[in-house]
Amino acid sequence: MLLKKEGFPEEDELVLCTVSGVQFHSVFVNLDEYGKSGLIHISEIAPGRIRNIRDYVVEGKKVVCKVLRIDTQKGHIDLSLRRVNEAQKRNKLNQIKQEQLSEKIIEFVAKQNKQKFSDLYNKLADKLLDKYPTMFEAFEDVVSGKLDLSKVIDSKTAKPLIELIKQRIKPPEVVVGGEITLSCSEPNGVELIKEGLKKAGEQKNDADIKYKGTGNYSIWVKAEDYKTAEKLLKKSLDVLEKFAKKNKINYDFKKIEKD
Repeated sequence: MLLKKEGFPEEDELVLCTVSGVQFHSVFVNLDEYGKSGLIHISEIAPGRIRNIRDYVVEGKKVVCKVLRIDTQKGHIDLSLRRVNEAQKRNKLNQIKQEQLSEKIIEFVAKQNKQKFSDLYNKLADKLLDKYPTMFEAFEDVVSGKLDLSKVIDSKTAKPLIELIKQRIKPPEVVVGGEITLSCSEPNGVELIKEGLKKAGEQKNDADIKYKGTGNYSIWVKAEDYKTAEKLLKKSLDVLEKFAKKNKINYDFKKIEKD
């Protein structure tokens, strides 16, 4: 991966590392994105007693770690493996895959135009990475029309690059929602609940409402950004809540963060 970050990582930041050495009480790693080395004490490898540290890590293995402490004067970085949950690990690895996809796109276009991959990457990095944290996020704006690469690099290179980006990268998507609980003691309560849910799902926001059992329903709404997704979700929930009050339906909504 060509993307390299300057300086030191922040405390609590998740970093991708490669195990470089394993000792009895500690593990040495290289921080792939920063070009620096760090250390994981045996107590931060996994919860509970560890009999053999090599049951968890071996030289060359890629691991996602959390930054615990940094001593910039000595250049020491203390890391933890056990404090990274599965969702955090998946998200970090997905970010890495996204950046690798961006590099493959650049490499393909560079080869087509008989350019050096590193030359084209660096040209784009000089123009984009002061505004975007990663190349992939810049390319997402290309897909959504917020960034015109023809104003960043020459048109001969920009045109095939834009075409390939739009072929390989889907528009950014945010999903918000949660769980709805509904109950009604009216004789026609079941029909009223169905009608309320139908109205909530007809708000031109593609709300995905599904029955989960015993008066519980899930609702999820997709959009290009969090603000828009929240607005669309609120539209459906407001309609449902208003209908529930009018028809003596007990209504409750619990927001759930989706991994």
